[in-house]
Amino acid sequence: MKHTLKFFRKLILRLSGAALLVFVLVLGFYGIKGYQMYRNAVAESSLHERVEEIRRAENFTAYSKLPRFYIEATISAEDRRFEQHCGIDPIAICRAAWADIKAMDFVEGGSTITQQLAKNLLFTQEKQLERKAAEVFAALKMESDYTKEEIFELYANTVYFGSGYYGIYEAAMGYFGKEPLKLTDYECAMLAGIPNAPSVYSPHVNKELASKRAEQVLDSMLKNKRNSRKEADGHTLKSIW
Repeated sequence: MKHTLKFFRKLILRLSGAALLVFVLVLGFYGIKGYQMYRNAVAESSLHERVEEIRRAENFTAYSKLPRFYIEATISAEDRRFEQHCGIDPIAICRAAWADIKAMDFVEGGSTITQQLAKNLLFTQEKQLERKAAEVFAALKMESDYTKEEIFELYANTVYFGSGYYGIYEAAMGYFGKEPLKLTDYECAMLAGIPNAPSVYSPHVNKELASKRAEQVLDSMLKNKRNSRKEADGHTLKSIW
């Protein structure tokens, strides 16, 4: 019996070691490919050049012109540790990786706001492991060159809100007919929730799902202490339709 247990312990240790080695090799392989993808992207046009191009856009919305409620709602819904991390969130990455492994598919991203901005600026939307690695290099570079406010500002001006609207200005005007700073809190929550699945949560596609998503965002704000119970209950009772 003792020999059998000893044999199985050795077997488990060897299999664990082999699995760890495979993991490191795969990580290294896609890390190298991701770095090359990142280098190729910035060789065509640097991050600084792309950022300045966005800032020159006619309807570029400065951070000071963004509703505070929209900022809080977006951080809560998309990247609740945005102010603390260095561009990547290991906790979110591990959670997403576990979900993807269980589903044997890309079902959860784990990308920070900075990574999403990097994707919008440099890469395609195609889900590839090397692109995810490339996002990491780009996100780290962005965090070293820009402040959190600048990163959020750029994200808000480049993210896709569905129905052909790119950036907070187009989305606010297209969905509600008003400039971002005039949005109500509930409208801010709705816009904060759309980028998670623009083709699903666009109010022009499905008003009911858009409203449910807004309520999820408000619940997330409450959970992350970015909103009070009184405020959350009040907003979920409102209807913009």
